[in-house]
Amino acid sequence: MLTLCLMVGHASIAVIVNPAAHKGGAARRWPAIEAELSARLGPFTPSFTEAPGHATDLARRAVAQGARRIVAVGGDGTVNEALNGLLDASGRLVAPDTVLCPVPAGTANELCRALGHLEHPARAYEAAAGRGSRPVDLLRVRCVDLAGRQVDRFGYLIVSLGAAATISHRTSRSRWLKKLGEIAYLLMTPAVTLGYRHRDIAITIDGVADGTRRLFTAMVANTENGGGGMKLMPGARFDDGILDLIEMGDVSRLGVLFGVMPKLYSGAHIGHPKVRVSQGTSFRFESESETLVDLDGETVGRLPLEVSVLPRAFLVGAP
Repeated sequence: MLTLCLMVGHASIAVIVNPAAHKGGAARRWPAIEAELSARLGPFTPSFTEAPGHATDLARRAVAQGARRIVAVGGDGTVNEALNGLLDASGRLVAPDTVLCPVPAGTANELCRALGHLEHPARAYEAAAGRGSRPVDLLRVRCVDLAGRQVDRFGYLIVSLGAAATISHRTSRSRWLKKLGEIAYLLMTPAVTLGYRHRDIAITIDGVADGTRRLFTAMVANTENGGGGMKLMPGARFDDGILDLIEMGDVSRLGVLFGVMPKLYSGAHIGHPKVRVSQGTSFRFESESETLVDLDGETVGRLPLEVSVLPRAFLVGAP
């Protein structure tokens, strides 16, 4: 049962913790994180997630009980779940003054990276206890899940399809690989690359058909970082109301491994002749081949896929 037990300023705060994040690493780190939060918030009672999707239920319940600052301790999957609990079916905040405060404790913590929390660790705790906020664009994703049911989800980082989504899916399923942290995605990349078959994918941008291209992978980015610190879409901003599409075309397997991968952390891969970059506010992807879709580090389904942006639709904490 979620208990809201502290007030900071005029906002009631709820703390949601995913002890299973980072393959159980979050549970081991929790005493240290709890100490940092307690030093700034005072005594509190956290709520622990017990299954996938539970953070959404806990966040929704917290808002219904009056919480307006939701602290989500875990990785991007946990933060995404909490965010979806703050939104109605149209993507609007149920309570317009609700603020999401991520605290990094997962395999990848890309929203925290974008906010500067990894470079300055104290900032996440100060933001949780503070009264400031800043707006962030929201990604809306429509696709079908692996059982063929319609999916309508919201996120904030990157939507990937094809090889990148397959890398994330296989990394998440590995019991030992995610324990290695951010490098897990990099280690999985060669194995997927060597066995992956490119897909012919039809792309529509802002309602205009943009052709069918043979792709290794594609990503619609709201932030420039992803995949454990890779600079996947240099220059992407999470508050400009614009999404950036990066396509990796018909690159050979060796071309991916030796021509693209070494440049992912610097962002220099966008200069590769088989890499294409464009912008828009809505995208649609279709293929006759089954192609996985990933949102914020979690497999959500497969093509066909629609992605759109809701500008400055939610708030994150600031000190």
